[in-house]
Order: sequence, then structure tokens, then C-alpha cells
Amino acid sequence: MMLRNHKQALLTMLIATAVSGTVITDAAAQARSADRSDQRERRGSSKAAAAEVLYPNATRKEPGMKSSAKLGKQLQKLVDSYNEQKFPETLTEATSILGNSAANEYDKALAAQLASQAAYQQDDVAGAKRYLQQVLDANALDNNGHFQSMLMLAQLQLQDDDKAVQAQGLTLIDKYFAESGSKKAEELVSKGQALYQLERYQEAIPVLKEAIAASPEPKDQWNQLLMAAYAEAGQTGEAVAAAEAVAAKNPNDKKAQLNLANMYMQADQMDKAAGVMDKLRASGQLTDEREYKQLYSIYANTENKEKEVISVINEGLEKGILKPDHQVYLALAQSYYYSEPQQVDKAIEAWQKAAPLSPTGETYLNLARVLHSEGKIPQAKEAARQAKAKGGLKNAADADKIINLK
Repeated sequence: MMLRNHKQALLTMLIATAVSGTVITDAAAQARSADRSDQRERRGSSKAAAAEVLYPNATRKEPGMKSSAKLGKQLQKLVDSYNEQKFPETLTEATSILGNSAANEYDKALAAQLASQAAYQQDDVAGAKRYLQQVLDANALDNNGHFQSMLMLAQLQLQDDDKAVQAQGLTLIDKYFAESGSKKAEELVSKGQALYQLERYQEAIPVLKEAIAASPEPKDQWNQLLMAAYAEAGQTGEAVAAAEAVAAKNPNDKKAQLNLANMYMQADQMDKAAGVMDKLRASGQLTDEREYKQLYSIYANTENKEKEVISVINEGLEKGILKPDHQVYLALAQSYYYSEPQQVDKAIEAWQKAAPLSPTGETYLNLARVLHSEGKIPQAKEAARQAKAKGGLKNAADADKIINLK
């Protein structure tokens, strides 16, 4: 789960406390609602529903601390600035509270919590991490606020580029699961992805499986991550089985079918991969160059499928989906040349189109060899000269032999 792309998923803090008789609603309520104006109306209500207990199975005993009366107005100002998305003001108010000798541990934890959200909203990830650690060190919030802060810090550490910091994130998220009792699918995926990124594929697999099983509608990328973990762990059979299950569940989902074809390719089951891709082709779902190249490459790596390679490439060129580049013409030339019956003239024509597009003279040299074998000596000599002129030959002597033919 890419945390940067899901900012709202991180803003799930539930701050529910009384300050001077007014309920302070926290960032979490906003995160769960797309309509901020509606949230403001609810914040203005004189009555507020009790905060949802997010961690009924937590082993941590809530400290039961409350804000100090002396800082009531300052805390309210802090919350109001955050709710109004005045993040620089939120940080200023939080800094003031954190440095106030009259503030108790709860005041400081609440200030650090909102400061972490404000910092994150301004793309200050380092600052967000620093404030979140202060929340945990204070250990003063209720379970909702404490564990959501722990989870956010763990997730930010897990997406860090430094593997040592990622390791800290893994330790912290394990602590989170152990103490909070949470088994939420999205949170388990965070851990599974981190393990995958750390190349601990065998450890990632059971975590990802648990996440998928825990969700009534697991996201496509979770299944893709599980497939990738199986593949990287060398469990090709399990990767294929997972891809087949997803594809069977989503027969009209192009992405699921393409993933299945990729898994078949990795398992060297080219016939099955081709079958999946051909169904997509027949239904007009192959629409970009990469997909056509994938299909003709599958056929090119399968015995006696030259006819199919030719058909796919020509169709792709006619539709304007395949670009007429060196790779395409080279595959076409080879398929014509090795097809049954052999189609030498068409192969030569394709090689003639491929050779000028090649970065080296190797394709010209191959063309010269074919022309020579067909007894077309003048054309073979010209192709060999073109090969030398283009350069980059592995064996220039072969070109010289053709050029010097009598």
C-alpha cells in the first residue's frame, strides 16, 4: 500500500476529549467522511456520539488521562486550526503546548498527534515521524489515538528508503498488532508489502494471505503482490494457482487475465499463456503495443508457432498498435524464414526493413548470409558492405568473406 497516495488512510486519529465543556473531534472523523462541511456541522453540535472503540481486543490499559484545565483555550485553538486546515498555525500552537511547563502528558500527546498530521499534510514526513514518536513516548492518549499513532509511525518507517528504518517499522508494526489486537486487512498488507520490499518473500506470503482472507473484497494489487511474493520465493505453482483463482473470479477483468498470462509465462507454460492472450485478442481487448509484443513473444518462444507470430505482428502493424521498429521486423523476418512452408522472400523483405533500424550492423550481416544462401550474390555483397558501414559487428571477417566472393 503506497502511503503517500493514500494520505487520508493515515489520518485516522480519533481524538475525543472534553476541553472546557466542548467536545474536540479529531482528524479521524474527517478522514472517514468525504464531506468536510458536514463534518463541521457535526463538530458544532452540542451533543456528540461517543467515539467508536477501534481496538476492543487491545491488551494496553487506557491511562484515562484528561487535558489540563489551564490549557483548555489553547488546546481548543490547536484543534480548531487543524480542523480548518490551517496547518502552519496547528504546528505553531502544538510547539507552544509542547514547550509549556503547565502542560500535562495528555496535553503534549494531543499536541504532538495533531502536529504529526499537520506536518504530514505539508509533506514533512521527518517531522511527522518525530511528533508521532512523542505521542508514543507520552503514552497518554486513549487506545484509539495511541494505536493509530503507532500504526502511522510504523507505516512511515516502512516506506523509508533506509532498510534500517524499515526494520524499525517492522518491529513497531509487530508491536502494534500484538498490543492492539487488530487484524485489519489494510494494515496487514502494509506489513506484507514491507517484507516483500525487504526481499523476505517467504515471510510476506502468510501475512498477505491473512490480509486477503480478512477482506470481503481484497484489492487487485494485494493479489498481485501475493503472486509476486510466490514467484520471488520460487513457488511458481502457488503463484500460478493464485493467478488462476483471481482470473476465474474476474473473467471480464483484463488486468486479471494479463496477470494470469504473465504467471503462465514465468512458469514456462507458454501454450496456456498464449491461450489467455489470444482470447483477449479475439475479443478486441489487446489495445497497446506492450500487449501485442507480449503475445508474439509468447509464440516466438513456442515450437512451431511461426504462423501465429506472423499473424499477430501483421495485425498489430495494420492496426497501428505495433510500431514498425527493429524488434518487430526482426521477429517477423525470422518467423517467415523458419515457417513451414518457408517464406524466404517475405523474410528477406522484413530483414531489409529491420536492418536500417538496428543499432549495429548485425542485422545487415544476417540479411547478407540469407541472400548469399539464396544465391543472390550482388544483393548479399551490398548487405555485407552495409553491415560493415554500420559497425558493431561481432565478426567482421564474415562480412569480408561475402564482400570478396568471386
